[in-house]
Amino acid sequence: MLYYFSQRILEWAHGGEWESRLAFLRLFRYITVRSAGAALTALVLSLWLGPKIIRALKEMKFGQEYADRAEEAGDFKTRILSKKGTPTMGGVLIITSLLFSTMLWAQWNPLVELTMLSVLVLSGLGFYDDYAKILKQSGGGTPPRVKLIVQFALAAFVGIYLLNWPERSELILAKGKTGFDIYHSNLVSSLMLPFYKYPLHVGAVVGVVIVMLAIVGSSNAVNLTDGLDGLAIGCTLITGFVFLVFTYLAGNIKLATYLQIPYVPGAGELTVFCAALLGAGLGFLWFNCHPAQVFMGDTGSLALGGAFGIVAVLIHQPFVLVIAGGVFVMEALSVILQKGWFKYTRLKTGTGQRIFLMSPIHHHFEKKGWYESQVVTRFYILCVLCAVIALATLKLR
Repeated sequence: MLYYFSQRILEWAHGGEWESRLAFLRLFRYITVRSAGAALTALVLSLWLGPKIIRALKEMKFGQEYADRAEEAGDFKTRILSKKGTPTMGGVLIITSLLFSTMLWAQWNPLVELTMLSVLVLSGLGFYDDYAKILKQSGGGTPPRVKLIVQFALAAFVGIYLLNWPERSELILAKGKTGFDIYHSNLVSSLMLPFYKYPLHVGAVVGVVIVMLAIVGSSNAVNLTDGLDGLAIGCTLITGFVFLVFTYLAGNIKLATYLQIPYVPGAGELTVFCAALLGAGLGFLWFNCHPAQVFMGDTGSLALGGAFGIVAVLIHQPFVLVIAGGVFVMEALSVILQKGWFKYTRLKTGTGQRIFLMSPIHHHFEKKGWYESQVVTRFYILCVLCAVIALATLKLR
């Protein structure tokens, strides 16, 4: 909104005595300036709204008045405080700050609008799930099948929309000293792999499947990570910084050409979205750090995870998400392996066996005697390492 407002003022002042006085409004044309504004706006807004939303959640009794599944399943001797009674649905704070700041500072285009719409849908799904848990007061919530149907339906819509989107990514590769090879690729039917600079044509069906797996997988992986104070939002901030860099580079044709990565028209505006995500996430971390005053719940985790999947697809880098979000992948795999091995061994031997003491894997380390803050800090370190490797793919190609 501010971009369009500033440009209208500049058009009005053009050729008049006010033109030189209002020249500073040209700053709104720069993505870097608007990204900084979005981050700061989201941070201030979340810090201002935080106490109000937490108070409202307590008054409406939107709290976790039941022991979470981790506490029910095992005795954590190192856990100092119980999670019982802490307000949930704090994701409302993140999503409100994120969407408002993005709308205020971004130059709207189909990529930004598709991302915001998807975040809103996934946040609504998470809100319904959190509300169902509160009503049942048993940790139940929306049936997993219903959640997956909605997630896959949204992801399929995104994939089919991008498959028919007229814009193409542009990859310009130097061809010795004789010139350049230029590849124009669809965001869905062509695939980019980390450490490999040439696009691979995979076809429409496979491409849509990859898009669906990226969005649904990322959404649920962040959701599974949200089990300890500050863990999910901290890893989200680190991963979000990676995509802040990638979206800026993907939207700048000169930098994209230099680094030999796909240039996607309009992707630069996703930098504003990622910056707003960082600001909103930092503000939420203020209230979510140990001991947490509020949990994001599925309202926040499903939306944030889905946002990563969508942004990764929109900049033609879905597999970079696997690297940057390595901690999320590890959490999701621990659950899949635990359930799969338990069912397999029960079928074969009659007694189910476990790989980990408990899944997701952050609870495994709690069971081994790590304090909650130790788990969170060490997972932060792992997430930073994954982020560095993801950024390294820009040069190691």
